[in-house]
Amino acid sequence: MGIDPVEPALSPTVGPKPAARPAVEIDPTAAPDPDPGVPAGPYSEPAGAAEAVGAAVAETHAPHPPSTDVPGGSRELLKLALPLIVSQSFMTVQVFVDTVLLSWHDPREMAASFPAVMWYWLFFGLLQVTAGYTSTFVAQYTGAKRPHRVGAAVWQGIHFAVVAGVLFLVVVPAAPHLIAVGGHTPEIQRLETIYLRCLAFAALPMLVMGAINGFFSGRGQTWTVLGIEAAGTAVNIVLALVLIFGEQGVTKVVHLTPDGEPIKLHLPGIPGTPEMGIEGAGWATVAGSWAAALFALALMLRKKYRDEFGTFSGWKPERELFRRLMVYGGPAGMQVFLDVLVFNAFTQLVGRLGDAALGATTLAIRLNMIAFLPMMGMGQAICIMVGQRLGGDRPDLAEKSTYTGLKWTFGYMSLIALAYVTIPTVLLSVFEGDKEPEQFAAIAALVPNLLLCVAVFSVADAINVSFAFALRGAGDTKYVTALTFALAWPLMVIPTAVVVFNGGNLYWCWVFATLHIIGMSVCFWFRFRGGKWKSMRVIEPGLSE
Repeated sequence: MGIDPVEPALSPTVGPKPAARPAVEIDPTAAPDPDPGVPAGPYSEPAGAAEAVGAAVAETHAPHPPSTDVPGGSRELLKLALPLIVSQSFMTVQVFVDTVLLSWHDPREMAASFPAVMWYWLFFGLLQVTAGYTSTFVAQYTGAKRPHRVGAAVWQGIHFAVVAGVLFLVVVPAAPHLIAVGGHTPEIQRLETIYLRCLAFAALPMLVMGAINGFFSGRGQTWTVLGIEAAGTAVNIVLALVLIFGEQGVTKVVHLTPDGEPIKLHLPGIPGTPEMGIEGAGWATVAGSWAAALFALALMLRKKYRDEFGTFSGWKPERELFRRLMVYGGPAGMQVFLDVLVFNAFTQLVGRLGDAALGATTLAIRLNMIAFLPMMGMGQAICIMVGQRLGGDRPDLAEKSTYTGLKWTFGYMSLIALAYVTIPTVLLSVFEGDKEPEQFAAIAALVPNLLLCVAVFSVADAINVSFAFALRGAGDTKYVTALTFALAWPLMVIPTAVVVFNGGNLYWCWVFATLHIIGMSVCFWFRFRGGKWKSMRVIEPGLSE
């Protein structure tokens, strides 16, 4: 794609220069000045220093020894990114387990789950990214050494989350009407409606958790985010196992080889528990979301955070700060809304080609999500690093961190793309259940060719994630939103509609989806190379503390 994978060297001409010091006579007999230690905070470098020192946000007020990490290098970025990657991996596990369990219970439930999720994320993604944009505010306040503003910024996100979460319940009565737009078979529509109604009750806690996670991730305390996500995922998976299959439990026959004896796996259920199927998966998600949100709130209100960051005293609404969150977070959320809107339209259109086409599309996108979500952890780390560096007036290090992240995301997704191409049948075998084998066979026959498209756009998505999150960390959210809207319809949605309504095949639809993602990667790259983002800030001007 023309992107130089080598980390750019620090330029002495970028960023503020240290003021010249007057010449003084040095007394060789004088005792050296005492070392004041490294100040607490995400970075210990003074603004404009060429030899900067990177460190994670301090958990205590005790001074830390200097770090040997190269600013903007892989080691510094991976320290921040690793917990976020693992955190996103928990979400991957959750998506994977839900998909597998539903495919074992009934392939139609698995097929119905994705369109319902797309309708959910169409509205929820807009709200979640807006609430979670607190991480960029926290990152820039932290980089500017203004910790007293951190708590107030997070609370603006929480206020938004509560109001938006309550309003989201409008989806419950609207669900049948939304689902009917897809024109899927009556049984699929019934299952989609059930799942969407359940998910609507998970919006409020998930929004609150997103806003609070910004407090921890924006300061670099990403292991805490990992713990919060792990708690919610554990509750979700345990309850999904219980509620989907009920008291009969989970039974799965594993065929090791064509000539070998099959192994029967059985996980007993709880007596008296009803078999709820896709509805059970939905309520398990709701319970896991509430568990994670309450855990996150309890952690944020600990005494040391109340004292240093005002996580309790900053609860009052601030009109100007809230406005800034909407001005910058709103377009970021709108970008997700538009992105999900086009893929929702794509899914609804593909569903008109039949249940097998819909099921194959669901499986292909779910397989992509399983691999894609961990990469989002790296994107979040890039966003945080850019925000902190710009808060400290070091755009040169922000740029270097972005290219470092690009190397890792590109390498990771290249390996994933290789798996899609070489072992598609192995990937599909995990989802094969013992019920409705003919229906699953019709779905599985289409997926390998779809994964060829997924392999191509997975590599392009590595570029999208790296540069889009870097621009988001700077506050360049309006461009990202406009680009998403401008490219998606002519490259993906309209051509897919033409194919579907003229009796075309599924594969052409996926070719257009691939072209759309490649086009976005090229545009994001040019925007980042332009450098306008380097002068952007989301926080109000103020003196460093």
